[in-house]
Amino acid sequence: MTTRTSTESPAAAPLLDLHVLVVAVRRRRRLWCSAALLGLLAGGAVAVLLPKPPTAVTKVLVAHQQDQPNDPGTLIRTDAALLHTTRIADQALRSLKSPEKPEDFMEHYEGAGLTNNLLEITATGDSDAQALARAEAVAKAFVADHVRRIREAADAEAKTLLAQRDRLRDELAEVNEEIGDGEPSSDPKAAADLESLFARRAELTSQITAFGDRAGEARIGTPQLVAGTQIVDAPHVVRQSLPRTLATDAAIGLVLGLVLGLAVAAVGAVVADRPVLRRDIAAHLGASVLAELPRRPGGPLRRRRFRGARSRLALSLARTVRGSAEPVSLLELGCARGASRIALDVAREVKAHEPVVLVDGLPRPHLTRRRPKPGDPEVAGAADEAGPEIRIGVGSVAPGTAWTDLPFLGTRTVLVVRAGHAGTAWLHTVARQLADQRVAVIGVVLIDPDPRDRTDGTLWDGPRTARRDRGTPPPVRQMGPERPRAERLPTPAGRVPDSEQEAR
Repeated sequence: MTTRTSTESPAAAPLLDLHVLVVAVRRRRRLWCSAALLGLLAGGAVAVLLPKPPTAVTKVLVAHQQDQPNDPGTLIRTDAALLHTTRIADQALRSLKSPEKPEDFMEHYEGAGLTNNLLEITATGDSDAQALARAEAVAKAFVADHVRRIREAADAEAKTLLAQRDRLRDELAEVNEEIGDGEPSSDPKAAADLESLFARRAELTSQITAFGDRAGEARIGTPQLVAGTQIVDAPHVVRQSLPRTLATDAAIGLVLGLVLGLAVAAVGAVVADRPVLRRDIAAHLGASVLAELPRRPGGPLRRRRFRGARSRLALSLARTVRGSAEPVSLLELGCARGASRIALDVAREVKAHEPVVLVDGLPRPHLTRRRPKPGDPEVAGAADEAGPEIRIGVGSVAPGTAWTDLPFLGTRTVLVVRAGHAGTAWLHTVARQLADQRVAVIGVVLIDPDPRDRTDGTLWDGPRTARRDRGTPPPVRQMGPERPRAERLPTPAGRVPDSEQEAR
């Protein structure tokens, strides 16, 4: 089969075509819709089968000695971390008189800082009473531990200051002793030494007073911090609404399932490499798209358009069959039932003018096993002898095809291909095998196209044909990804509009 060539080098294909990816993901809407539905059901099942345990909440006001207006919340986060220590857990268990281990008990409560000085404690239990008791025990244990740490810090600071004051007092006593031992003298050097001792005594007296005041202030500030650390919100049970929990968990499951389904669909579309756009299918097969038919008609309006499109396609292919000097076949790829119906429509149109017989060469004999209706053409097997009638062969180019049998179905063929069914490698194989068997591809009928596909499925070299010398035979080239295509194409039968807006 002859094809025309062009000297232009093909543009480099993008590493990831977003248009193709979006179309492929949209075509797999059953997958991600099913995943979203499963996530919705799983979230609802979790809410019903695994309800949240009884929960109690309390709030504690925490006073810090290092409180600053610009504190970013470091102190309250430290308190929340201290809440999850074995010391706090052990004190709470002692008040509860529970033999549980502190490490296990810490899994039943948690703390979170609401503000710089407000700590929220949440505890769970087997019952509301147990949750309340745990929340109260943990809160009291934390308050007691915080107060103890404040007092210990204040006592340590006061003890240090008082120790420094006592040291200064001892030094003051030595200075006073030296002053008392000194005798009045007219010697200027003795007078200067005595004056320095008086100055030193005054300095020590001032420092002793300052250290005493600071120790007193350290102890005076402790009661304020102790009084400021208290439980400001008594433990209370959190009332849980099953419908609200069910709706929340179901919504979370729906979102997670949808995201997972979209991710799987996108990855599968990239890995599978199955062309869905008419331009890619036409380029890989080396033949133009003649017509398009949806896989399922849909509503009443779309059924009417579907029947009209089938009629136009049947008339167009019938004219091709009647005007061809060689037998014509329909070869399916992923749509055996659709190809059988198209073949029947074409045979009925041809039978109105000339005798015709359908040759069923499909792996599963869809035509020979069906119940014939009045006016249907005769159906013969692939092994039956040819008669004077026009033969329309129906076969398959799916994996496992006997390629050498295809020329007996027809030396010219129309490929009926379902979009997104076969990978790029197999489309290349089909075009290469048909070229080797000298089966000319008239065109492609696309089944189940994407309704938003606006790409061009026609292969055309018009400008180069106009410039070529008529006396020069057309050279042969490999179209698209090195696939041959027919030199002459019949008039396209049109595509089925997939929406009312497109029909207008």
